[in-house]
Amino acid sequence: MKVGKRIYRYTIATRASHWLWVIAFAALVSSGLQIFNAAPFLDASDTSNPAHRVLEIGSPADGVGATTIFGHTFKTTGWLGYTDDGMGGQVPRAFPGWITIPAYQDLADGRRWHLFFAWIMLLCGAAWLISTAIKGNLRDMILRPSDIPKLWPMQAYYLKLRKEPPPHGIYNPLQKAAYTLVLVVLAPVIVLTGLALSPGIDAIAHPLTWIFGGRQFARLWHFVAMWALIGFFVVHTIQVLTQGVINQLNSMITGWYRLGEHDGAGP
Repeated sequence: MKVGKRIYRYTIATRASHWLWVIAFAALVSSGLQIFNAAPFLDASDTSNPAHRVLEIGSPADGVGATTIFGHTFKTTGWLGYTDDGMGGQVPRAFPGWITIPAYQDLADGRRWHLFFAWIMLLCGAAWLISTAIKGNLRDMILRPSDIPKLWPMQAYYLKLRKEPPPHGIYNPLQKAAYTLVLVVLAPVIVLTGLALSPGIDAIAHPLTWIFGGRQFARLWHFVAMWALIGFFVVHTIQVLTQGVINQLNSMITGWYRLGEHDGAGP
């Protein structure tokens, strides 16, 4: 493909679902932290068990916030454990009010927000998958065996250890690996563990909860997958900022993308 050529990269369905998905995911994380505040710990166990505690955020003494990870405790006053209550004061609370929906502590409202945006995220994800599959781009985003040898050379290019990336199509090997991880692992784990944590689903489909090792284990996997997906977004954002941010944003807003020197340079 000719360098500088403009191609129509993203359909309106892809762009709309992308931005709605971003908003929905942000709301899901925020309301999820609100829900976590009601039981601010994670156990690697089928039931709540302090002997198998992986993470705990609390206030062991008045005015002191502490975060314990695998038995190692760190003072996090003002950030985690003892922090903003969402109403201008400070109280024992895992995550601060400025990052949760709603800002004040309310488990019931947090669950309502979480469920509402979970449906939006699912619908956006389904719309994106269908649109991308119909357009024929989905196969271009999945990591293939032939892409594996190119992963390190691509990383070396990003680290400025080599001048040119390995030959690739619209999506480079690292992008394919990230998209495959999200589509095949993280998204299914988040959805299925979320269902396993629902009392209603647990009542009619208990084997799902059992598969993940019980409600506490399902909670742990849900939390880990969420942070892994946040990590993906952070890396994705950094790539956008460092690989032609105007061109990248323009393509996700208008659909049109201007090919760079190495875009479409291989299979």
